[in-house]
Amino acid sequence: MEEITSASAYASASSRDLTTTPPPGTTDAMPRQVKVIPLQHPSSAAAPSSSSPWDNNSVWARWRSRLKRLTWIDWIEMFLPCSRWIRTYKLREYLQTDLVAGITVGVMLVPQGMSYAKLAGLEAIYGLYAGFVPVFVYAIFGSSRQLAVGPVALVSLLVSNVLSGIADSSDELYTELAILLALMVGICECIMGLLRLGWIIRFISHSVISGFTTASAIVIALSQAKYFLGYDIVRSSKIIPLIKSIIAGADGFKWPPFVMGSAILAILLVMKHLGKSRKYLRFLRAAGPLTGVVLGTVVVKVFYISSISLVGEIPSGLPSFSVPKHFGYMLSLIPTALLITGVAILESVGIAKALAAKNGYELDSNQELFGLGVANILGSFFLSYPTTGSFSRSAVNHESGAKTSVSGIVTGTIIGCALIFLTSLFEYIPQCVLAAVVISAVSGLVDYEQAILLWCIDKKDFLLWTITAVTTLFLGIEIGVLVGVGFSLAFVIYESANPHIAVLGRLPGTTIYRNVEQYPESYTYNGIVIVRIDAPIYFANISYIKDRLREYEIEVDRSTKRGPEVDRVYFVILELAPVTYIDSSAVHALKDLHQEYKSRNIQLAISNPNQSVLLTLSKAGVVDLIGKEWYFVRVHDAVQVCLQQVERVKEDARSLPDLAVEEKPSLLERLLKQRGEDFWIGELESGGNRTTSGTEETESHLEPLLPRKS
Repeated sequence: MEEITSASAYASASSRDLTTTPPPGTTDAMPRQVKVIPLQHPSSAAAPSSSSPWDNNSVWARWRSRLKRLTWIDWIEMFLPCSRWIRTYKLREYLQTDLVAGITVGVMLVPQGMSYAKLAGLEAIYGLYAGFVPVFVYAIFGSSRQLAVGPVALVSLLVSNVLSGIADSSDELYTELAILLALMVGICECIMGLLRLGWIIRFISHSVISGFTTASAIVIALSQAKYFLGYDIVRSSKIIPLIKSIIAGADGFKWPPFVMGSAILAILLVMKHLGKSRKYLRFLRAAGPLTGVVLGTVVVKVFYISSISLVGEIPSGLPSFSVPKHFGYMLSLIPTALLITGVAILESVGIAKALAAKNGYELDSNQELFGLGVANILGSFFLSYPTTGSFSRSAVNHESGAKTSVSGIVTGTIIGCALIFLTSLFEYIPQCVLAAVVISAVSGLVDYEQAILLWCIDKKDFLLWTITAVTTLFLGIEIGVLVGVGFSLAFVIYESANPHIAVLGRLPGTTIYRNVEQYPESYTYNGIVIVRIDAPIYFANISYIKDRLREYEIEVDRSTKRGPEVDRVYFVILELAPVTYIDSSAVHALKDLHQEYKSRNIQLAISNPNQSVLLTLSKAGVVDLIGKEWYFVRVHDAVQVCLQQVERVKEDARSLPDLAVEEKPSLLERLLKQRGEDFWIGELESGGNRTTSGTEETESHLEPLLPRKS
């Protein structure tokens, strides 16, 4: 009696009772009850409140409530993110560090900007233009306070790759198309930011990004070899034509640019390493490019060497206002514009989020994307080619102590001063020095350590990294990106269509059910299969799930089973707690599965479905089809009910005929209404067999599987 009272106290007052009484003629007339926690089924009145998140009314309601909560300060911050740090700017605390960081990044951007412009096939001055207006615009509309915007190596390579197939780099059309491309990239970024579509890029795995940037860095480095070797090589984004061109032109090799370029590259790499490894020398990392440019210029001025090519004359003055031209080429530039937009999301937004987390403020990725888009749109009207956030300069900006976007304004001022006062000095910069700056910058993109890590952690991700890197190297950037993204999506689809499904067993001494493969000590019960589906159920994976359920029904491991000895499965319990969504195809499949089970006298039970899944099943009639009494809050509730019925099946199977389902009630339906003796329940609670004898120890923390006789 004490145990029955305990079980009743544990369950709520409204618990469902499955009551049985001994058959007539037995001495024990005490009723036996199975207490389970009741599952709250959705009613028709509550249905509208549980509407789908894709419901138009629900979406508009959320938008309206969000807009109503916005104050006038929120509206200002939405359109001018700079107002967030302006309102809280601490002049004495922030100004000095912002000035130091801005000057440091500006000194770094001057040589890098010219180098990246040459990589893009443009005149060096356009690299400075790209580091002028977009920097100021981003300081106003960008939400990151440490991101350094401007020309970057990967975008420059993409620009060169697409435009070289349309026009010669010496033509004016080439430059105008690069500026038009900046406008298109800005529009794409703004549209994606306003429509909050940044989540699309989440389907591209980090392995694809790492493999793509590694291969691109190698291609960029090889494309700069012509400035080291002293002769022209073919412009290509594929490694084979580049290597063939380098070998074919070996007769034109010149020692002076090779020696100077190699020496400057060695100096840059040493300064970069010292700046990263020693905190007190971190200024060397930012000063490296400028140091290399100054040394190369001094050497050329002192020892005039005709075989070393120079940048040449650079026009002075700020960029003039100009509307982009040649809109007829927009259609052919759309793929590249989308690709550069993807790079902006993957690289810039990722860096911006990391820096925001380190500096203790929140960042909206869609608003960040919009800020980058506005910077590119307005920059295109001032002779800028596509820009985005730079990883190396952003890291230097953060390490230099930048607190707000004032550092970006200082950087833009440095570039403006260079355009006005220093362009006469830039014409003596050796091209091999700018090539060394590019190679030094992209050397950090060769992520071989990531490949080693992926090999140790996940061979599938390593394969994805390898496929992306190899196809980018040998087939070109566009094909490499498409193949990498294609394989990435294929892996996502495969994982979604073949979800993890686990057979659950009971952990000894508990009412907890876990994966039997992960917990070998867990045990199952004869005649019952408990299955947990660890994914949403929809049209792509329902066939796989049904096949696995059939396998579990056939493959029975007797070694870990307890309870009454029966020769087949009578109950299949589906644990749906991890299932967040179920579609119409899955609903139809569940109906078919129920009918299939019913034809073989197998009862389907559902455990712990969430509200939206339960509502979908209710609307589709699956709840009524299976029966509300077969929906449970816990797996343990389902097991104790099913186990009681399995025991009755064993006791009564000899006397009850196996009748046809369509003509007469099924065996299980009759058993649910029949009264029987509950003599062996005590043994079932502990997982023992009927033949087990002796007295069992009762643990105070162990909830009885079924109430015992008093």
